[in-house]
Amino acid sequence: MPTYRDDVVVLRTHKLGEADRIVTMLSRRHGKIRAVAKGVRRTASRFGSRLEPFMVADVQCYEGRSLDIVQQAESIGAYGADIVGDYARYTAATAMVETADRLTDHDAGLQHYLLLVGALRSLARGEHSPALTLDSYLLRALSIAGWAPSFVDCAVTGASGPHTAFSPQLGGVVADAVAPPGTPRLDVATLSLLGALLAGDWDAAEDSDDRARGQASGVVAAYVQYHLERGLRSIAHVDRSAHPTAVGRRPQYSGASTSSPAPTASSAPSTAAPGVGNSGVATESTPESTPTALELDHNA
Repeated sequence: MPTYRDDVVVLRTHKLGEADRIVTMLSRRHGKIRAVAKGVRRTASRFGSRLEPFMVADVQCYEGRSLDIVQQAESIGAYGADIVGDYARYTAATAMVETADRLTDHDAGLQHYLLLVGALRSLARGEHSPALTLDSYLLRALSIAGWAPSFVDCAVTGASGPHTAFSPQLGGVVADAVAPPGTPRLDVATLSLLGALLAGDWDAAEDSDDRARGQASGVVAAYVQYHLERGLRSIAHVDRSAHPTAVGRRPQYSGASTSSPAPTASSAPSTAAPGVGNSGVATESTPESTPTALELDHNA
């Protein structure tokens, strides 16, 4: 059977038999891969922790009829320990990998791969608030999928903004003349934050206040829920209070998915499935030698 080699991010795993796991991975060149890692659950497994969620690895697989088989795995980005050791980072990362799982398929998706690697690296390094990092990732991931929201000009008519009425169904802010009855209005500060998160302007994002962050999180959740047809299961567990700059509460937003209080770390699912520049185009890079997807906009 033919073999191939690729860089991957581990999205989730499932037990198979007594010692194996099915590993779902997002790859640089082969899209989403589902493969069996034989013996990975044994203490003396040659894979170690390299095939755990949030890890970035160089894998060699051979193609099977329904599932591929992992033959080798070498670590590229060992982000798992730094993410799992912090509950706010862990819950944000879980929502990220669930989103990647939902948005990708077996077709090559380099932009999705680079964005996820950059986001997980940023989380592991603690560069920004986990909640802000998550919201930025979600907006960019949806943009790559073809659902880029408009936060300035009217999403329907193209009329120059600013506009404050926001409709997930219509693709972002809309002019008063076309806004459906009951369309919620957003604060100017919230719209500025959303634009900063989409563009990667981290100076502006970090200067935002709790009210803007809370309202922005509701907007992002509503936008994700609409375009994915059902909400992310893991987003209800996201901890928005553990980081000094994180949002302590989420204001009500009409149309946003309802979020339950974050559970204790022990109650969250352990393997639940859950770089884009200013131009919106991913830049080819290796995970460890270049700035992260989240850093590229900030350093430009």
